[in-house]
Amino acid sequence: MHIHILGICGTFMGGVAALAREAGHRVTGCDAGVYPPMSDQLRALGIELIEGFGAEQLALSPDIYVVGNVVSRARLADGTPKFPLMEAILDTGARYTSGPQWLAENVLHGRHVLAVAGTHGKTTTTAMLAWILDQAGLQPGFLVGGVPLNFGVSARLGTGKAFVIEADEYDTAFFDKRSKFVHYRPNTAVLNNLEFDHADIFDDLAAIERQFHHLLRTVPTSGRVVSNGGEPALERVLDQGCWSGLRRFGTEGAVLSDFSADGEPSDFTVMAYGTAAGRVRWSLTGVHNQNNALAAIAAAEHLGVTPADACAALGEFISPRRRMEQRGVAHGVTVYDDFAHHPTAIRTTLDGLRRQLDRQPGEARILAVFEPRSNTMKLGTMAAQLPASLKDADLAFCHTGGLDWDAAAALAPLGERGHTAGTVAALVQQVAAAALPGDHIVCMSNGSFGGIHPLLLAALQAKG
Repeated sequence: MHIHILGICGTFMGGVAALAREAGHRVTGCDAGVYPPMSDQLRALGIELIEGFGAEQLALSPDIYVVGNVVSRARLADGTPKFPLMEAILDTGARYTSGPQWLAENVLHGRHVLAVAGTHGKTTTTAMLAWILDQAGLQPGFLVGGVPLNFGVSARLGTGKAFVIEADEYDTAFFDKRSKFVHYRPNTAVLNNLEFDHADIFDDLAAIERQFHHLLRTVPTSGRVVSNGGEPALERVLDQGCWSGLRRFGTEGAVLSDFSADGEPSDFTVMAYGTAAGRVRWSLTGVHNQNNALAAIAAAEHLGVTPADACAALGEFISPRRRMEQRGVAHGVTVYDDFAHHPTAIRTTLDGLRRQLDRQPGEARILAVFEPRSNTMKLGTMAAQLPASLKDADLAFCHTGGLDWDAAAALAPLGERGHTAGTVAALVQQVAAAALPGDHIVCMSNGSFGGIHPLLLAALQAKG
């Protein structure tokens, strides 16, 4: 079967493409603004990529088009369609479906699906869970919204019964406004955390809570729900009804936790049902990663993996790319890349690094460099939360290109610690000028950030 994927370079759709290719299908795809790591992974798999969404791609005559949620019926200022290929598909009556629907029908059916949902930490927790099951010999399939370095690919079919999937609450497609995760029908559902996000499609937190409860409705009685006991929003979701086995986890403010942690995030004992069950020693930082580990351990137990074995596997776990990934050192300054794009994610990322640096001798500064690129951040919905999220940064630099709200005013509470720039080039100059040997620069965005990392390293090297 020939499958042509619209929006193929998104982390989810790229994973769908990889799975379809592994299953023996011919896969092609198109997208705009193609950038690594997904584009590199797809080309390595022999998948042909086409730039743009031109209607001429209709001549490829695939058996089915798989449509990503980047595609819409939007029109440009001159009235022409933004996605001509989609209009041609509709006009000719060609067969099409969404990515989650294709996945549910062709990959997930008949598998033990472990779905990892939550506002933050989905990618890391999904990668952790897949690694635990892999090390237990269960040969799981998986689809991760990033590239887990333990595997080197974002998706694989696997030969075992289990399939681990990152379960996003964002809408499925322009023709299916349900959250992606309602298609997956998991046997094990992880609810990592829940707060307001995706302001472009959800009116308020209650609307997202309803979608999470729709997910719970699909978990069978024999299934398991693993929920963060420290999240009031998740407790409200559970109060709407839960028909499956329930396990709670948490480290801070959690109630009735079946799985908790004792110790620092980089070296802690896992408590399972009140008893020490294993110890995790790893290079990851932050309480958020400690919680991610507890969630993965509780989910893996549903498939018979003991917490002790899960802890041992996590000792060899490596974070996915773009999760505090060190990109280089120049002039004594370390530069990191991180996917954080929500104020809470920014705060937890910087908190984890601050805790790590505080345990080391001497003083080290953190320079936070971020791009409000997600739809929610572009709307300015959470601009007021930015100063608090940057509390652990000694200096903060915001890229303001394309924003309709005043980032300088939003960062005003930071005083002289806050800086803005309208271009990546200007931002690089600001950061390089301010950086001193021993500093740690964390670049945060859910996009390519204009290739800022090599630019920064080059500017720092020139300064040295």
